[in-house]
Amino acid sequence: MTRMSKSGGTISDQDQMVKGSAWMTAGSILSRILGAIYIIPWGIWFGQFFLQGNALYGKGYNIYSFFLIVAIAGIPSAIAKQVAHYNAMNEYGVGFRIYKHGFVLAFLTGVICASLLYFGAPLLDGGDARVIPVLHSLAWAVLIIPTMSLTRGFFQGYQQMAPSAISQFVEQLARVAYMLITAFIIMRVLHGSWITAVSQSTFAAFIGAVAGLLTLVWYYYRNRATFNTLRANSNNQIVVPAKQLYQEILQQALPFVVLGAGITIFQLIDQYTFFDIMRGVGVTSQVILNDMFALFSVNANKLIMITVSLASALAITAVPLLSEAFTKGDLRDVSKQITNAILLFEFVMIPSALGMAAIAHPLNILFYGTAHKELAAAVLAFSSFMSIVLGLFTVTSAIMQGISQNKRAVRYFLIGTVVKLVFQWPCVHYLGIFGPLVATALGFIVANALILGWLNQEFGVNYSEIAKKTNGILIFSIGMFIVTTILVKLFSWGLGLFMVVDSRGGSVPVVALSVAIGGFLYVYLVLKTRLADTVLGSRTSRLRTMLHIR
Repeated sequence: MTRMSKSGGTISDQDQMVKGSAWMTAGSILSRILGAIYIIPWGIWFGQFFLQGNALYGKGYNIYSFFLIVAIAGIPSAIAKQVAHYNAMNEYGVGFRIYKHGFVLAFLTGVICASLLYFGAPLLDGGDARVIPVLHSLAWAVLIIPTMSLTRGFFQGYQQMAPSAISQFVEQLARVAYMLITAFIIMRVLHGSWITAVSQSTFAAFIGAVAGLLTLVWYYYRNRATFNTLRANSNNQIVVPAKQLYQEILQQALPFVVLGAGITIFQLIDQYTFFDIMRGVGVTSQVILNDMFALFSVNANKLIMITVSLASALAITAVPLLSEAFTKGDLRDVSKQITNAILLFEFVMIPSALGMAAIAHPLNILFYGTAHKELAAAVLAFSSFMSIVLGLFTVTSAIMQGISQNKRAVRYFLIGTVVKLVFQWPCVHYLGIFGPLVATALGFIVANALILGWLNQEFGVNYSEIAKKTNGILIFSIGMFIVTTILVKLFSWGLGLFMVVDSRGGSVPVVALSVAIGGFLYVYLVLKTRLADTVLGSRTSRLRTMLHIR
């Protein structure tokens, strides 16, 4: 399938997916990097309260994330899907009506969920009263973010990923700036309470949301002439009553709540079970438990979500494209797009995850310092491998949503959740800090297996082609992992002759050099063997020319 470009040429679905993924990946990665880099000065300014502050931040954010997903209610992705559905039939006017009615729903769910989070904070603190002011500060973000996310979904329905990506970056930039300014003033200038500093750091989510929403408003007014032209030239043969529009939005949206909250739900299971299980095996110090929780649920999670965001970008791009092909009844094209999505996911996710595992030790010190450095590095390395399973679920669940298999996807996720609950106690009891990660991996492996099995049964996805290219990706990724692991040890030894390597300053050259060489090795191999061409298309020839690779 092809579509017209602005210049009058045609754009294939694969090129459209790659282009859209490039924008969403750029926005997600830059936002995630900003969301990780801030922790360096933030942690320095918090000093001895860093891990305790980060644990409190994580506890509040896990609860907030769940309420936010409920408030958003999957409406942005549902809007993207429905707008793409009606746009494919040249019924742009219906798409605008869907957006207007979705706006009302987003506003109402934002008000309701923000109120529940604010006034229900004492019931959600899990026995830690310090979480209450954090939840109060986060409630303001829940109020406004649903409207912002809804507008992003509208743009995505038009295959316009740039507004979403740029607004996401602006949102994160404003959030991080407010976090750092308030943390410095409270902790270093006023020498105030670290709990107050954490509360202001979480209130930054509201500041960022305002900035992101204003960016989207600017994009809308910039493109309003195009939108008005499309609406004026619609077929206008379909008249959908308001009641039906609400029903369509909610039918599409509700499953997105469960699937969108998948990773967050697993994190909440950890948050409300880990402490009690560990006390049962004799670890009674709240400080030690908070440190452990911060290591696996906050610190490692913040870094692996940089790579998982790659998969999230693919998932967001895949939904409207799959919906359009499914609406037109082109099942062969649906099968092709599923194959493209999975391969593109593997192409970027597997080397990213293995690369992060290879540099886990210096990377952890760079971001979080030397506290529990050996244990923290091991947790980060294990989490990096596990991130492949998490990322795959974001893609497979988005594929199911794109082909209107929401209920089935929810059912498979619930089965995976049961697996997580069944293995949670024995895994934490016997494996300690690694237990929650193992239980999470098992749960998502089951959910992914069920989804992939069903897709193969219904669409005959070309898994033989996927497996062949996957083998190449794995071979090159493992080779890069081995080389990078050796480089980390060599650079650490060599630089250790002149400086303290196990420090934030000493970790910078180790991480930078190892990533540069290891990353170039992977890129060189996939370009030299033409593996990149089969995944990304012909546009890789320009990169090959730039790098003088024949």
